[in-house]
Amino acid sequence: MPSKKALVRRPSPRLAEGLVTHIEREKADADLAGEQWEAYVAALRAHGWDTIEVDAADDCPDSVFVEDTVVMYRNVALIARPGAESRRAETAGVEEAVAGLGCSVNWIWEPGTLEGGDVLKIGDTVYVGRGGRTNAAGVQQLRAAFEPLGARVVSVPVSKVLHLKSAVTALPDGTVIGHIPKMDTPSLFARFLPVPEEAGAHVVLLGGAKLLMAASAPKTAELFADLGYEPVVVDISEFEKLEGCVTCLSVRLRELYA
Repeated sequence: MPSKKALVRRPSPRLAEGLVTHIEREKADADLAGEQWEAYVAALRAHGWDTIEVDAADDCPDSVFVEDTVVMYRNVALIARPGAESRRAETAGVEEAVAGLGCSVNWIWEPGTLEGGDVLKIGDTVYVGRGGRTNAAGVQQLRAAFEPLGARVVSVPVSKVLHLKSAVTALPDGTVIGHIPKMDTPSLFARFLPVPEEAGAHVVLLGGAKLLMAASAPKTAELFADLGYEPVVVDISEFEKLEGCVTCLSVRLRELYA
């Protein structure tokens, strides 16, 4: 049976100091962010997900974006080596959490850099964004870790956004969704659906037809509803000020061995 576990991590009180690269800095409200994080976690739980809280990393402003610290493929956890040096202290707590779940643990080593937000899995195809935070050596090491397990790894250029999954994610049927102005190569994806809002490119598959998505993409939510999906909307405005999205705030572990 597929597993439905999700790693989450409470926001740091220093959240407002988090990195921004492609947008103008806006002041994030740490208290409001905490409330929004609680609502996000509650939405996961309400749809059958067992949430596992990684130990907080209060000295790491970006640590709430737990997805960037590890990439899962089947039962293998590949511990990231963030391209932003200030984020590298975030991985230790996540490594402890996945090891405690019985995962086989591998690592990205210098000179490789890789952040989980650059990795989009659709079935056994693993798209890896190469650009700002993930380099060629990181892609090569991910390929070495996952291809022997049956993965097909595809490198994707990323230059207009922070991570690959800042530009694209995928619907349950494997159709890639994205906001074209933020994409480098829309033609790379054989099954592609453009969405009208940048935040509409980000969905977490909750199970069945349910899609977790941001409140800042109402037109896209309407589009998905017309296609027969059920949007589950959460307000993540404070995380969006730091280039965060719904995928960044959790690591979904769908294929843990029983």
